[in-house]
Parts: sequence; C-alpha cells; structure tokens
Amino acid sequence: MLIDNPRGGYHFLTGISPFSSGVVASDGHEVVHATLDAHVPWRQGFELIDAHLSATGRGRPALCAIELRCPEPYSMPGFIEFNAGYVELIRSWDLYVGDHNPLARTNVAPAHGPPSEPVLHAFSYTVEAEAGAPTTFVVSGAGEIPEATLDDNEIVRKGETDPEAMREKAGHVVATMGSRLAALGAGWGQVTTTDVYTVFMHEGLLESAVIGQMGAATRHGLRWYRSRPPVIDLDFEMDVRGIRHEITV
Repeated sequence: MLIDNPRGGYHFLTGISPFSSGVVASDGHEVVHATLDAHVPWRQGFELIDAHLSATGRGRPALCAIELRCPEPYSMPGFIEFNAGYVELIRSWDLYVGDHNPLARTNVAPAHGPPSEPVLHAFSYTVEAEAGAPTTFVVSGAGEIPEATLDDNEIVRKGETDPEAMREKAGHVVATMGSRLAALGAGWGQVTTTDVYTVFMHEGLLESAVIGQMGAATRHGLRWYRSRPPVIDLDFEMDVRGIRHEITV
C-alpha cells in the first residue's frame, strides 16, 4: 500500500515495523541522497542528520531513508532487538504516519573492515523541486525472504549457497525490487543506482539472475558490496534508487 506523508513530501510503500519498503517523492519534491564522508555510530548519525536537515531548511519529517552498516549479521532475535531500539528513536522523532514507519532502510554487514558497532552509512531526504521534476525514489534493501515477514524459516533455500541456490535467491530478490518499483509508480528505466550485497559471488550469478532483469538501468552499471545481509542465513540483498542529486556530508 502506498501512503502519503505530506509532512515529509513523499509517499511510502508500507513494509514492517522497522522500515517501509520504499519511498517516492511527492509532486513538487525530490529525494536527495547523502553519503557520510566517515561512518559514525548510528545514534550519533541521527544527530548529524538533524543538524544537516536544519542547515538545509528542512525539518526532521523530510528524512525518508537510512543506510546502516553492522559488525556482523544478527540472529533473527538479535535483529528484532536492534530494531526495537531503532523504532524507539524513529518514534521519538515523531516520524511515524499512523501505525506505519515511513522510512526506507538498508542494513548490511561488510565482510572486510566491518565497524565495531552499528553505524550510519548514508541517508536520504526530500527537498522542494520544480514542477514536473523527474520521479525520484529509494527502494529499501531486501533479502531472499518473503515480503512483510521476519520468520527465518521462510528464507529461500536457507543454508544453501551453491550456484543454483544463489541464482534462485538472487532471482527472488530481483523480483522483489521489480514489484516494489512498480508499487512506487517507477520502473527499472528510472533507476540510477543498483546495489548488490553478497559474499557468494559465483561466476555468472549477476549475468544470469540480475542484469537481464534491469533493462535500461544497466546503463548506470551495478555496484557490488562484499557484504552480508543483516540476518544470519540471508545471503543476497539488493537495493535500488533513482536520484538526481547525490552529495557527501
């Protein structure tokens, strides 16, 4: 379900309590993507976001997406516990829309040089834009598990990482990206950044399971992060976005 967030200048696709499935700028707005020059602990990161939004003349409701990096994948109970503290902070910012968390999110564990604690990697927010501006959006990270569930028994080919299993996992995730794009009123042709997160990069995996589904988005290439999804037994994650303005803060 796509829900309007008029205070933030965007619509969001409902997801689960810790995050939405994606966001798209409302008419007269666009999404800006900001990557941190250096990682900071995630709670300190929200202080940085608050200061940045204030300096740019935008309030907290303009925040629409968060990207985190964690030291290692969580157990499912551990992931749920982390999300409880994260949700508490989001609620303290008065960002919920009714019972829904509107913020998109990606949270992955780097395989090399992982942080010692969860950190903020990047964030996105809305600004005012000219009438008729191109559609801008962020799709939340998703792994090989059905939408709207945190039941690790539902993981696709759980515990398997051979080439065939990874193709099936990747195919599931690519399909999720496509369905979320469609629900946001966008498509692969409007995607400017495609991110893949896995440590099981078998030969031909991207060609057989991902690139062929990207259509016109292939002109922007694809970025592979040798990282794990945030939950043990998830092995392949993606996120995508369509953005005109990328900045470093």
